[in-house]
Amino acid sequence: MKRVLSRIVIISGVALGCSVFSASYAQNAVKPDAAKGEALYTNGDAARGIIACASCHGAAGNSTLPVNPNLSGQAHEYIARQLHDFKPQGDQPAKRSGPNGAPLVMTPMAAPLSDEDIQNIAYYLGQQPLDYTAAATATSEATMERGQEIWRGGIPAKRVPACAGCHAPNGAGVPAEFPRLAGQFPGYLADQLKQFRSNDRANEIMHDIADRMSDSDIAAVADYAAGLR
Repeated sequence: MKRVLSRIVIISGVALGCSVFSASYAQNAVKPDAAKGEALYTNGDAARGIIACASCHGAAGNSTLPVNPNLSGQAHEYIARQLHDFKPQGDQPAKRSGPNGAPLVMTPMAAPLSDEDIQNIAYYLGQQPLDYTAAATATSEATMERGQEIWRGGIPAKRVPACAGCHAPNGAGVPAEFPRLAGQFPGYLADQLKQFRSNDRANEIMHDIADRMSDSDIAAVADYAAGLR
């Protein structure tokens, strides 16, 4: 528990430093263009082989397909980082990959995107509100109490910290660092936790946490997080 918490504290400090740097850098940086981002997200760009993001992630980032996450309501910095991780860099494979390094569905989708495209799409999505009337919600009353316990207090016996410590009590996340989980599809959240646990999705902190969680722990907290508002 101490090791996990110390890493979280270190990352928080790094995030603060990055925020200060970003604020000073932003004065000279070109502001992303939400209108261009919306055009790419909605229509793609056939001439450059860019497929419309909306075909999988729904209008304005509100997905209707449980296998594809909601993107609306996420901080644009987080979305941009994920798109960069999906995108191969020259001869180097993408940072995010599937089991045994296999390419993910997102790999060819992100490959033709320029850095400017990524910033524009991410900036557009960061301005879109999550449609809570259509967003996923908790469905299992049988596991709701267990999910709440894990979210709010972790699993002390297994040295699993509270999810709310990084993702906020209401699941809104921490902009630019930790993603919004509220309203996300429970099956998608559970799948990501299992990928963290197996290290197929590389993230040292999340691996240490998920590695101590059983399938039932994961299912309970994923379902509870989906119902947060």
